[in-house]
Amino acid sequence: MPGFHDLSCVVHLHSTHSDGTGTVEEIARDGERAEVDVVLLTDHDTLAAVRLGEEGWYGRTLLLAGHEVSPLTRNHMLAFGVDEEVDWEGLTPAQIADAVREAGGFGIAAHPFSSASDRFRRVRSLGESMRWDDLECLDGVEVWSFVSDNGQNVSGVADALRFIARPERYVTHPPRRNLDEWDRLAARRRVVGIGGLDAHQFGVRVLGRALRLMSYHRSFRQLRTNVLVRESLDGNLEHDRELVFEALREGRCYIAAHAVAPGRGFRFSAEGVEMGAEAPFADQELHVELPRPAEVRLLRDGHEVAAGQGPALSHRAEGPGVYRVEAYLETYGQRRTWILSNPVYLR
Repeated sequence: MPGFHDLSCVVHLHSTHSDGTGTVEEIARDGERAEVDVVLLTDHDTLAAVRLGEEGWYGRTLLLAGHEVSPLTRNHMLAFGVDEEVDWEGLTPAQIADAVREAGGFGIAAHPFSSASDRFRRVRSLGESMRWDDLECLDGVEVWSFVSDNGQNVSGVADALRFIARPERYVTHPPRRNLDEWDRLAARRRVVGIGGLDAHQFGVRVLGRALRLMSYHRSFRQLRTNVLVRESLDGNLEHDRELVFEALREGRCYIAAHAVAPGRGFRFSAEGVEMGAEAPFADQELHVELPRPAEVRLLRDGHEVAAGQGPALSHRAEGPGVYRVEAYLETYGQRRTWILSNPVYLR
């Protein structure tokens, strides 16, 4: 995919405007320290960061804000590109998705596959199911939700401490059920997949300083969503926001476990068809490029059709289908998911 610019983003995080422990500026500065290109803030049911003029560039890092539509504990949606908060009162899941579209935005279901933790039922965000009740209405899903998917799978206190202390050693793969559900949905329609942090950085603020279990900076080093924008960012907020949101909306993005290795440089496409795009099947050649050699799998409708070890893979599509890529590396003695592409849809 020549001509695109690869931006490393952190998505789905909360500030003191809702239930996070960091101010917007603190979060943006932590993003700059972690060498994040774009921070996508999603406070619960508020666009306060937009109204206060807090979107913009903080050094080399761009901070943009959407909001998380948050009806009680289920059917949450990350809404981007809307001018006002979406009022979810009395709406069904499908109506929430429609309301975001009607407002001119696009929505990504937050932690749509996450179930309650049996071990930590009293812990907020872990003890209650946050699954979406109507997956068929969605245009985008958080395929890998860092806190929800990993936190809800911990088996006890020792497990939880390992996750908090060394997440890069604890985390191995997203839940397989998430990928299976994504494949099922994508067979019917284009569904954008992202990796989100759900970063609240639980703790307390005392005299203007936060005491946390994990800093935003350390969380930002774990999981990214890289977007491929058509032009370089130029410092103009409106221009840069449109480029980033357009890439997300179109699925021209991929999930990268940054703690395993940076993903910048990954590419996946078919002849004349960009990642995230849909086209008629025409015997296209599929191409994968990786920034370093890795185990790579090409899947069609969730089933492996080609695999290899190295920095690239090519394969001629054998028929219509939804094609996507999974790449793996070994770190700390374990095989771990490194990259998950968005699909190429050959119908």
